[in-house]
Amino acid sequence: MGADASVSATPSVGTTLGSLTGLGLALLIVVGWLVSLVALLRGNLTAMPSSWIGVLTLCSQILMRTFLQTGLFIVAHDAMHGSLLPAVPRWNHRLGRLALSLYACLPYSSCHKKHLQHHGYPGTSRDPDFHDGVNVHAAVWYLRFMRSYLSMPQICGLAAAWIGTAALIAASSPSTPPTLALNIALFWMLPLVLSSVQLFLFGTYLPHRLGQAGEDGVHHVESLPLPAFLSLVSCYHFGFHLEHHQHPEAAWYELPGVHNGRWTHSATTHEQAE
Repeated sequence: MGADASVSATPSVGTTLGSLTGLGLALLIVVGWLVSLVALLRGNLTAMPSSWIGVLTLCSQILMRTFLQTGLFIVAHDAMHGSLLPAVPRWNHRLGRLALSLYACLPYSSCHKKHLQHHGYPGTSRDPDFHDGVNVHAAVWYLRFMRSYLSMPQICGLAAAWIGTAALIAASSPSTPPTLALNIALFWMLPLVLSSVQLFLFGTYLPHRLGQAGEDGVHHVESLPLPAFLSLVSCYHFGFHLEHHQHPEAAWYELPGVHNGRWTHSATTHEQAE
């Protein structure tokens, strides 16, 4: 494995409980993503009511799929920091790799390295997630952000997944859903795009957009103090971004506690390699 490292905790009662919690939530997200994908891809959109109820149902399904899609990245993100399964480092990274593959066929080791760069050099020219210092508009920044992670092998992997899944459903079903291609576009491709915007907005743009304004020359990260439920649905508490940078070893579901000063991490930390 590579030499990538991230902060984690040595095994203890606390880290074991954290591992069980992280594993349980990760399984809910992954299983929810898989089950909802299979169910929605097999559906027939022509049978959906053409009234506002049908439109509302369709929009809620897309939003649900987007939330679960983002959840896959959040699972992988916690794995990069060693907080998904802190008691079992090897499986921590294996599950992170699986989640990131399901998310968008992204290479885990490369993303891991870039994310540690982001934490080590936030808001500088060495930060792969930051703007170039000239084009600071959100849309231009987003395109630069996406270009740094997209690659031809990844795009080919996504295309193969979409085509392969369509072929598998067509071969295994007595009758192929007449809207199968549209189903894949609405319930897989679109949620992936919306998820990337969501992660950029709450994990990069809003927390880091004013980071260069500090008179001390230090990049300043901002948090979005949303109510707990809105914080969860907006981006799995990613809006508590200052807290995340201060305590990257805290899992996503622990960030509200970090924000409110109710989180403690008594375990000894160490560098965890893949």
